[in-house]
Amino acid sequence: MPIATVNPATGETERTFEPLGAHEIEECLARAAAAFDHFRTTPFTERAALLRRAADLLDEDTEDIARTITTEMGKPLAAARAEAGKCAKTMRWYAEHAEGLLADEHPDEGDVRDSGGARAFVRYRPLGVVLAVMPWNFPLWQVVRFAAPALMAGNVGLLKHASNVPQTALYLADLFRRAGYDEGCFQTLLVGSGAIEDILRDERVAAATLTGSEGAGRSVAAIAGDEIKKTVLELGGSDPFVVLPSADVDAAARTAVTARVQNAGQSCIAAKRFIVHEEVYEAFLERFAAGMRELTVGDPTDEGTDVGPLSSEQGRDDLEELVDDAVRGGATAVCGGQRPKGLDRGFYYEPTVLTGITTGMRVHREETFGPVATVYRVADLDEALAVANDTSFGLSSNVWTRDEAEQERCVRDLQAGGVYLNGMTASHPAFPFGGVKRSGYGRELSGHGIKEFCNTTTVWHGA
Repeated sequence: MPIATVNPATGETERTFEPLGAHEIEECLARAAAAFDHFRTTPFTERAALLRRAADLLDEDTEDIARTITTEMGKPLAAARAEAGKCAKTMRWYAEHAEGLLADEHPDEGDVRDSGGARAFVRYRPLGVVLAVMPWNFPLWQVVRFAAPALMAGNVGLLKHASNVPQTALYLADLFRRAGYDEGCFQTLLVGSGAIEDILRDERVAAATLTGSEGAGRSVAAIAGDEIKKTVLELGGSDPFVVLPSADVDAAARTAVTARVQNAGQSCIAAKRFIVHEEVYEAFLERFAAGMRELTVGDPTDEGTDVGPLSSEQGRDDLEELVDDAVRGGATAVCGGQRPKGLDRGFYYEPTVLTGITTGMRVHREETFGPVATVYRVADLDEALAVANDTSFGLSSNVWTRDEAEQERCVRDLQAGGVYLNGMTASHPAFPFGGVKRSGYGRELSGHGIKEFCNTTTVWHGA
């Protein structure tokens, strides 16, 4: 894939970039290693001041970077602005909390004496150079939720961003440079996916984090495993949205629309499979489909647009194939199911609701990365949980019920990294984020995330 900005609203290539050569990659690796040798010893106060400055600059740049994001991957401007704001918020959160999250931990004094020691503690030390392989769907947020905790822990970063968002990738490196970080603390590598293996195998790289497809995760994990290097993977998701009889059906249906079409449905944690108890199935389906029909699909630079284009022609075609396969197999498109009329340029697809899904359909097994929802009718909570867990993914989940016993059952039995009750899955810097099964492993955000790339060190003093 070329490194280029292809506007998904028009299909036109606006800028292309030459990938870095071997000599330039070596210079980046050398700078990163040199920067870490110094940066790892800087006090938290200095790191926090740098990160707060980056947040301030991002606030100042919001309108410009939002337009860049919209041009590169098709997100409506309002959503792009919100993404920038969320990144600045997260930077400030880690600037405030990192020192406390990584404070020395002191075990029970009795355990220390039992070990034969006079005192002991646990210290979190940075690992080193971390390679981040990041996707295009949230081109600022996915990077910042890695970079903010990693930098506050004293690590340095190398960013291999998706090849269709090169201008956003370059902006991020420039942002940290303008904030006052040494150039080697955070660098963007404009390289293709074929360059990842050599970079990850380089002895100066200590670890890697990847957000992306299952295939990309398998590849990076295999290389890192061969080199015995730490990885964190956040991969695909096919999140269930369970609606039970005691739910506020109106609120559930309204939230379901947003949960399905955020970022044109191109989100790992977007709700994708709507599993509805038969007692409220008809009411929910009617309101959900009506909400999906009311959405405005169009130019992402128009402030009235709800759903922009898919990020690429291939992404739109892949989604179309999943829907067509389901309809051929007997599914019903209650709404949508085709490209919108009047939008001949760009990679648009109508918000779609499918019913009559069977286990033999591809859409039942594969992630729908676009504004397509599948709706299932179930007889009881047991069946709802069985359908919800009938996926190879386990990123997050949503459950709508006022029944506390049902809530506890779902928390116990749903196979996911998050269970959101009577609300929509969303990430926040204070809460750990990640999944199970083929959605990956490890956690981002919160104290769990900042410790992923730390050397948890036991310090013991003899009597």
